[in-house]
Amino acid sequence: MNPPRSLDPRGWLGRAKEGVAGLSERRAQLHARQEAAYIEAWDDAIHIEEQRSDRIAARDAAAAVPWGVRVAAEVGWRLLVLAATVWVLMRVIGAVRLVVLAFAVALLITALLQPTVARLQRRGLPRGLATAVTAICGFVVLGLAGWFVVWQVLDNLDNLSGRVQEGIGELKQWLVNSPLHVTEAQINDIADRLSSSIGTSTSEITSTGLQGVTVLVEIMTGLLLAMFSTLFLLYDGKRIWEWTLKLVPAAARPSMAGAGPRAWRTLTAYVRGTVLVALIDAVFIGVGIYFLDVPLAVPIAVVIFLASFVPLVGAVASGALAVVVALVTQGVFTALMALVIVLVVQQIEGHVLQPFILGRAVRVHPLAVVLAVATGGIVAGIGGAVVAVPLVAVGNTVVGYLRARVASGPAATAPGPVPVTDGGVDTDADADAGAGAGTSAGTGAVTGVPADGGGEPGPRSGGDDPQSRR
Repeated sequence: MNPPRSLDPRGWLGRAKEGVAGLSERRAQLHARQEAAYIEAWDDAIHIEEQRSDRIAARDAAAAVPWGVRVAAEVGWRLLVLAATVWVLMRVIGAVRLVVLAFAVALLITALLQPTVARLQRRGLPRGLATAVTAICGFVVLGLAGWFVVWQVLDNLDNLSGRVQEGIGELKQWLVNSPLHVTEAQINDIADRLSSSIGTSTSEITSTGLQGVTVLVEIMTGLLLAMFSTLFLLYDGKRIWEWTLKLVPAAARPSMAGAGPRAWRTLTAYVRGTVLVALIDAVFIGVGIYFLDVPLAVPIAVVIFLASFVPLVGAVASGALAVVVALVTQGVFTALMALVIVLVVQQIEGHVLQPFILGRAVRVHPLAVVLAVATGGIVAGIGGAVVAVPLVAVGNTVVGYLRARVASGPAATAPGPVPVTDGGVDTDADADAGAGAGTSAGTGAVTGVPADGGGEPGPRSGGDDPQSRR
């Protein structure tokens, strides 16, 4: 039996304290139960997530691989595919190297002659007649130059042999009297060794001669292929370009159509500038060694002209040939004078002519030129060294155009159509106006602009338009 409240010794204050203490204890118990439930729920969630991850990993092993490893793997296999593609392409080009080089030479000749065809067409000549006149004149000039060189060599061969013997005697006497302290016995010993090595290498010389015949046949075949390819490119270059555009996927067709004319203008400017620089080199060096009474001055000038199409290396090699011929035919002093002429002309060419003539058209770093020439020479010999630099220049132009096109954004309007003549792209057109996507739809060509030539292609009908889907 509880005592009366009035008799409870704790009083009302004690009872209040006990009530507050009990309430705090119940709150602590409730908080502990809630925390335990929260921890249990968190553990259950972690367990469920682990089970889900295990199920995903079991279903898709790639999801269990870290993100960085996945990115490295994606980049790695793409690089491997690209390397394999390049390797296969190089093997194919190596197997048909003669055809590829002949077509590349035909492109260079076409880039040189096509402006003449366009001018003749503007003067009223039909396309076929303009092509025939230009090609015949070009091939006749090349044939006459080759015939003149061969005639000069054969006509001066006997005289050259005697002058070479005299030059060798003068060189021998100069070495004996020079500060180099070379004795006549040492010179005779070197000459005997050369004679014996030539005598023991008769079979190798014969084999080299047979290989030379094979190379000569290949050169003649390549020249014929280049001639026929040049004729078709001059006459039907427009339709060949349209057919090439049809092979490109539709998404990349506008970019291809805009980059093609720019690449052609770069190639044309390169060929024109190189021909002009090579002609200046050949004329000045040829005139210089002619007044020095060096034999075969005209054939040497022709060799200098042809060698100038190989940047850097060709000029050095042809200049060295002129100096050597002067040395063995006219003596040391004439050779030194020829060396001075070659160095002066080449310095003017490298520091004045090339930056002025080729600077705007071909913006390629000298290191890239050296690497391109070396790579082309390793892959395809002299022909590869000739086409390497124009290929790099064209690639530089195409990459620059595509980069600018991407930077301009998808909302940028496509450039208008390129002015096209019946012989191909009009290289005299303004560079800013010549980035179109082909010709009108009436010709059957695939174009990247509407028939009226303005703006981007309109949206496609139906649900194929990305804008309509959005």
